[in-house]
Order: sequence, then C-alpha cells, then structure tokens
Amino acid sequence: MTDAPVILWFRRDLRLADQPMLAAAVASGRPLLPLFILDLETEALGAAAKWRLGLAVDEFARSLARIGLQLTLRRGSALAVLRALQVETGAGGVWWSRLYDPAAVARDTVVKAALKGQGLEARSFAGHLLHEPWDVATGAGGFYRVYTPFWRAVRARDIAAPAPAVRAARGVVDWPASDRLQEWRLGAAMQRGAAVVARHVRVGEAAAADRLAGFLDGPVAAYAEARNLPGVEGTSRLSENLTYGEIGVRSIWHAGMRAMHEGRAGAETFLREIVWREFAYHLIHHSPEIATRNWKPEWDGFPWRADNPDAEAWRRGMTGEPFVDAAMREMYVTGTMHNRGRMIVASYLTKHLMTDWRVGLRWFEDCLTDWDPAANAMGWQWAAGSGPDAAPYFRVFNPETQAEKFDPDAGYRRRFIAELTPDPGPDARAFFAAVPRSWQLDAQLPYPSPRVALAEGRARALAAYGARNS
Repeated sequence: MTDAPVILWFRRDLRLADQPMLAAAVASGRPLLPLFILDLETEALGAAAKWRLGLAVDEFARSLARIGLQLTLRRGSALAVLRALQVETGAGGVWWSRLYDPAAVARDTVVKAALKGQGLEARSFAGHLLHEPWDVATGAGGFYRVYTPFWRAVRARDIAAPAPAVRAARGVVDWPASDRLQEWRLGAAMQRGAAVVARHVRVGEAAAADRLAGFLDGPVAAYAEARNLPGVEGTSRLSENLTYGEIGVRSIWHAGMRAMHEGRAGAETFLREIVWREFAYHLIHHSPEIATRNWKPEWDGFPWRADNPDAEAWRRGMTGEPFVDAAMREMYVTGTMHNRGRMIVASYLTKHLMTDWRVGLRWFEDCLTDWDPAANAMGWQWAAGSGPDAAPYFRVFNPETQAEKFDPDAGYRRRFIAELTPDPGPDARAFFAAVPRSWQLDAQLPYPSPRVALAEGRARALAAYGARNS
C-alpha cells in the first residue's frame, strides 16, 4: 500500500460521472493530481477541434475545482511532462483512460513502457467505449468487418452501470505550477469563425446530460425517420460531447435502453447508432490503416483526383448543388454537420467530383467540433466505397433527389444558403462571417452554376468504378 500521489492524465474523458479511472482513483484514497497535457498529438488537432477542446478543458477545470481538485496544465511531449511532474510531486504512478486511434496508441504505448521501466505505476482504464475492441470477436476469433453481425454480437451484452458523479476527492497538499489555458491560444486557427460557432456549442458535462434528457423526453420517438431530416431537430447532437468525453457512453446506453423498454419508438435505432461508433473503433483498433489508406487494398489503383479546383469549390460551399452547399455551410456556422449531409457531401466529392476521400477527411478534421478519428475515417471510406460496410460502387447519391426526399420544403437549404432567398436568416448570413476573408465570399454574389451535371458526374464515376471491377 502507498500514499504516494497519483497523476490522473485526462484526455478525452472530461467528466466526473461514468468515469472509471476517476472513480477508481477516489476509491484508492490516495492524493490525486489531475493533469492535462498539450502534447504533440493534441497540437496536431484541426482548428475547430482544438478550439472546442479548449472550451472543454476550461469547463472541466471548474468541475474539478468543485470537488476539491485543481487541473494542472502542461505543454510538451507527454512522456517528458509526466516524468518532470512525477519528480516534482513524488507521484507514485500515472493513470489514464484508454484511446484507440493510431496516434494515441503509439504515444500511450511508449509512455506506459517508459514509466514502468522506471518502476512507476502506469495504469490505463476503459471508459471511452462500451466494449474494448479486443473483447468482441467473431466465432473464428477474428474481428468484425461488417456492422450488422457486430451489432448482433454486442446488442444483448451486459453493460456495467455507470458510476455516479464524484462529489469529493483528496488532492495533493502542494499543487504544482500550471500553464495558463489562455496562453495556449487553442482557438487561434479558428480566427473569426470562433465567434460564429460559439453560439451553437454546448460545453461540459451538465450541458451533455441536458441534451440526452431532452432528446429522450421527446425527439427519440420519431428518431428512426427524423434522423434523416436535416431540417428538423431530430437527433441527440451528443457527438460533440462524446468527442471530448463530457458524457460517458455507458450513461447514454443505459438511458437509451430504459427508453426502449418503456416503449419509446426510435430508441433501438438510437442504440444502433451508438454501436456504429463502437464499430468504428473496433475497426480502427484492428486495422489502423483505415485512417490513412484504402481499407480495401484493391482500391489503391482507383483514379481519384488529388486536390483540385472542384474540391476547393466544395470546401467553400459553392458547388452549385444546394444540398451539398447547405451541408458545408452548416459546418462553418455550427461546427457540426447533419449525418445525412455528411453522406451527401462525401459522395459528391468522391464520386461526382472524383476526388480522393482523404481530401475530404482532412477537411472535416480541420472544421468539425465533433471530429472523431474513428468515425471520420470510417464515414469517408464508407461513402467512397473503399472501406468496410461500404456503399456499393454503383450507389452514387444524387443531391437533387436526396433533397426532394429529405428536405422537401427546402427549409434546410434556405436556412444556410443566403442566395436562395430574398430575406436570408441569421444562419445563412453567418456563413459569410465565419469563413476566411481570403475566400472573398459575399451574400450579394450570385449563386454559382453546378460544377458538373449530376448525370454526367454519375456516369463518369460509374465508368471508373466499372473499369476497376472489370
């Protein structure tokens, strides 16, 4: 037994409830030293994600203060920071919650080996997922490559009840020096867009809990249908909070299960979407190449274009296809994009514009406040056709027919495209205030003509896909 302090290295687990690592640390009775590190991996985050992370860290520091703990902020290599802090404080170990993307795994593997090599305690905990990726296997002992069998394998599994929020904790006697969060300037790359997106974010654990409760009290009833309608408030919008661990996935699962057992329509569909996130992490753990290379190697010879002027028009929400442009503009105004929109813009870029999916993946990484390494990679490869559970090569989403089906009154398109209405609303106007000045966009400019005729783009994509399969 030891009374040496424990360094709690927080990353994407910024909450007090449903927090296995924190619960175990409090139960140990040892003095605790919470730490957040702006390391090389975190520095590499895209503009929107890094800005939103700063808000999450700031709010979490206040939550920790309410239970008697101070969050120490340090900048530098994770291992160097941890070693230095251990020497300063005499800490006996470092604990953290596991992450599963390739960059995090590489970093954490080095850190754990080095700390243990010094004779220090280095413990990692579950908490980011319902199931550890290595705990779900096929009958043959491999990993799942298709979602539906994965869902069947996990849907009836017991999930431990989430631990209640920690109410008090024992801190160290002398708190170490800490960086000032403002001096990190995590929002610098957002420039003027931060003020626009700030109106739409919901930061922190309390906001996440309110979102979940509000969704399950109403919108979940129509979720199976409404989740496809970008013009209505039909989804939980919890992806933003899940990204930073402001709510635990076990809390969401158990709340969703209660709603399902109470007979609320749509609850099971919602649970399936939670497991879709699990599936993405299952895949990125077992095949980390999904984040950077075609998951199906036979796609390596496909003639996608590198970045190009058509892709730049796509980035700017100026393709001349209103559904595509509305979705892109939603991202700049709110920091997120409706899932139906994500499918449409990804299909349009990779198929109608024949542009490499990695161009889109990197842009989403820079612009989404709810960016998730596993979901982003799987989503782009699904749309492109090169990934697991992918859309068949002949499925080319037509933005016009998709709009007729999922935005029949054009409300979503008008909400974000000022050029489509004589009296644009605040979100349509906000787009021009959010995007870089260098784009020189103005609501008075005429709406552009389509970059490519939809029939022509579809035929070109199918010809290329057909040649690959011949």
